[in-house]
Amino acid sequence: MNASVKLVNGLSMMGKASSNHWVPMDAEEKVGGEEAASRPVELLLLGLGGCTGMDVVSIMKKKRVPFVDFEIDIEAERAEEHPRIYTKIKLTYKVYGKNIKEKDVERAIELSETKYCPASAMLRKSADIETTYEIIEK
Repeated sequence: MNASVKLVNGLSMMGKASSNHWVPMDAEEKVGGEEAASRPVELLLLGLGGCTGMDVVSIMKKKRVPFVDFEIDIEAERAEEHPRIYTKIKLTYKVYGKNIKEKDVERAIELSETKYCPASAMLRKSADIETTYEIIEK
């Protein structure tokens, strides 16, 4: 995989990787940014959510889990001192549908955490990652 990042203006940048899609990034005004896009460190959390979310959805589809909607809420804490890495991340998976078995959701999350999601594996090296889930009748 390759990636490149290009300065646009101030601290605003655009990045793209092997998929060839541009992603905007920016910083807070107080450090010279224009608040025009997501912060790079926020994109790490979004990447984690997308990585594990795609795993969980794919696994549940393969198991024919009758869900109709899915989302993940992510909360994170960062170190006080620079480089202000993530120290704690909480993922709350929300699975919507009827007659969903807890064991199916638990297994899908477990497989993502332990086998498939590289973003989770990398972030676990520096952050405590807690996972919970909710099954919401819909």
